[in-house]
Amino acid sequence: MLKRIDLGRNYRNHKEEYLKAIEAVCEETAFSGGRFADKFDEEFAAYLGIKAATGVDNGTSALQLAMLALGIGEGDEVIVPANTYIATAWGPTYTGAIPVFTDCTKDTWEIDPDRIEEKITKRTKAIIGVHLYGQPFEFGRIKEIANRHGLFIVEDCAQSHGAKYEGRMTGTLGDLGCFSFYPGKNLYAFGEAGSVVSDKEEYIDAINTWKNQGCKIRYYHDVIGYNMRMEGIQGAVLSVSLKYLDGWTRRRQEIGQRYIREIKNPRITMQAHPSNTEPVYHLFVVTVPKAEQFVEYMAGKGIECHRHYPVPCHLQKAYAHLGYRKGDCPNAEYLAEHCVTLPLFPEMEEGEVEMVIRACNEYMG
Repeated sequence: MLKRIDLGRNYRNHKEEYLKAIEAVCEETAFSGGRFADKFDEEFAAYLGIKAATGVDNGTSALQLAMLALGIGEGDEVIVPANTYIATAWGPTYTGAIPVFTDCTKDTWEIDPDRIEEKITKRTKAIIGVHLYGQPFEFGRIKEIANRHGLFIVEDCAQSHGAKYEGRMTGTLGDLGCFSFYPGKNLYAFGEAGSVVSDKEEYIDAINTWKNQGCKIRYYHDVIGYNMRMEGIQGAVLSVSLKYLDGWTRRRQEIGQRYIREIKNPRITMQAHPSNTEPVYHLFVVTVPKAEQFVEYMAGKGIECHRHYPVPCHLQKAYAHLGYRKGDCPNAEYLAEHCVTLPLFPEMEEGEVEMVIRACNEYMG
């Protein structure tokens, strides 16, 4: 069975480097925060071309800390896409703010700029845009809206490491960029990890205090803080992987672009990729008339596929109290019913890519 993503291949390719990096952390017992996490912060900021980055324990914490840095809290509203992983909404929710779910476009499947202004109220403080599946969202138009209404923009970059919008790295466009390094991401840790990045160092300074139990100096707690530091082992592993990210990205782009060129089945629809963007194909998602049937069909061909995401955020039980109903975000609801994710990872062999293409083209659903 061809896995949708095979992390074991990457580990075996770089096993000696990873184990050497982990051993160095263990020798120094620099397990929580420390110089290996700090080193990765510096390297990641340099890679993005941004002033500051700070490692945290996961991508969800990154979003929560970004909200705190912007002063977003109880009763405030934050506009978020309905078509995303639920953690995008957790960030504002954890600070007491209210996520305002907004439909996506029919082509890029990302937050629709034409639907944002109707959602803005006196309580709106920010817009979170998600570079979904590794495809940058339409930042230019959203920036115009944010400027017109005095709103912050936070980028959810959990799926877009190395992607570019008009030549600029995702994460460097808005007020703050939030990354996840969960296993399976284009740049991933050997466990949970995340990062918040910004050119506004005052935001990163504040986050450094909050993530470290509210301390700037040990045992002196200036604010009510959190235990959200990056582990040293994750920092060391990420430093190894960051060296290879551009090469992995090029391979993802080769496979993704080949899927686009060679999958020619009218039953299969793909995400649009505007010409002013450089996607990194974290996930290669397609829509089909019958998603579960397609997953079963592909399994019969020896190919594992997944569903991302089968329930849109606004219809999740956790947010039933907000009163959203089916039909409120029709494009996101259509995608939830019809989306399927094909295998795509840098270590895929040409024969495996051809197998996926052939199976898609033979699908008669």
